[in-house]
Amino acid sequence: MLIQFEQATVPQRLHFLIEYCIYAVVFFLPLSLFVSTFLLAAASFLWLAKIIVEKRPFFRPFPFDTTVFLYVVLAAVSVLSSPDRSFSYYNYYHLMGRYIALYYLVIYHINGIDQLKKIVWSLLGSACIVALYGFYQYTYGMDVFAFEWVDGEQFPELKMRVFSTFQNPNILAGFLVIILAILPGLGLCQQDKGSQFLFLVLIGMLGSCLILTYSRGAWISILAVFVAYGIFYNRKVLWLLLAIPILALFSYEGVIERLISIINPTDTSSALRWALWESTIAMIVNNPFTGIGWGAYWMVYHEYDFFIQNPATTIFHAHNMYLHIAAEIGIPGFIVFLGILYGHIRLAFAIIASTKDIWMKGLMFGIISAFLGVAVNGLTDHTLYNTQLSMVFWLLNAIIVVAGKELNSFKK
Repeated sequence: MLIQFEQATVPQRLHFLIEYCIYAVVFFLPLSLFVSTFLLAAASFLWLAKIIVEKRPFFRPFPFDTTVFLYVVLAAVSVLSSPDRSFSYYNYYHLMGRYIALYYLVIYHINGIDQLKKIVWSLLGSACIVALYGFYQYTYGMDVFAFEWVDGEQFPELKMRVFSTFQNPNILAGFLVIILAILPGLGLCQQDKGSQFLFLVLIGMLGSCLILTYSRGAWISILAVFVAYGIFYNRKVLWLLLAIPILALFSYEGVIERLISIINPTDTSSALRWALWESTIAMIVNNPFTGIGWGAYWMVYHEYDFFIQNPATTIFHAHNMYLHIAAEIGIPGFIVFLGILYGHIRLAFAIIASTKDIWMKGLMFGIISAFLGVAVNGLTDHTLYNTQLSMVFWLLNAIIVVAGKELNSFKK
């Protein structure tokens, strides 16, 4: 590889560096936002240098350019509605810049199944480290009541919720749902028993960490994911559902209480969510077209606070992905966001129908299932509010486009 690098032209060297920067971004994305952002910036500057050296336009048409552009524009327009335009603009170009840069870096510089496998294994390797650190937190303990993540009166037995490298247990749970959704698709396409067993171990490890987050919305999401696998892909996955009563039988009282509370939600967390949704709907009704402004939810919420009624309390998101996006960037922006999601899922299904590669089929169904997990979890939370998870979301969309590019599913 070193000899090939030395003999390569300058554009080829730059392409090589960009490719490995992308792998590094993917690996560090769940571990450190700072490191992944630095690597993403490095890859972007290398791409710019490559464009200058090649002296030719870099733009090539891809299926969702128009939809993505429209989303970027509508989100930018929403900044004008923000009570603090400077903050919203700063937040917008920092976050949107990350998402779009990662999306197009992957689309333009990743080619072939071998490179896609490197991206997937980079993400899975990082996920293992995230889970192991979660187990470390659980072993050495951390008081969840100090972070106000649990209603102490409703769940007195629950003393620990792991969050690993993320800021919050629900964010960690959202990430684990995405990875756990991808793993069965990849595991079922393996030909040898050893590889299948490895993926089963990974599912068990990440699933155990998911339990320790005590995120009820994520538990429901992963249940929906496994049911979808069993119905539409391979009925063998339904055997994993047997783990639910087994885990409930051997779990301590805190897990059982959280499971029961899904059916009978009487804790303050559930009551707060209902109140937040009522407030967010009012925001949408009052600002249906341009929204309240990108990233402005926490600034506007106190004007619609029907429940807490304390100006000193800061609420950062609506605990509902759909309502939050519609509130911040307006209904048109929300519809375009759904269009981006729908378009990529549709392309993934087209790839499944046309490819003969078993691994590619498994990956595409895994990503579709990951989006299902995000969609179900989005009913009670907004994990994409987290920058790292949003970047993972855009990464998965880019992987679908790369897969379609390889199979000529759209015009180059």
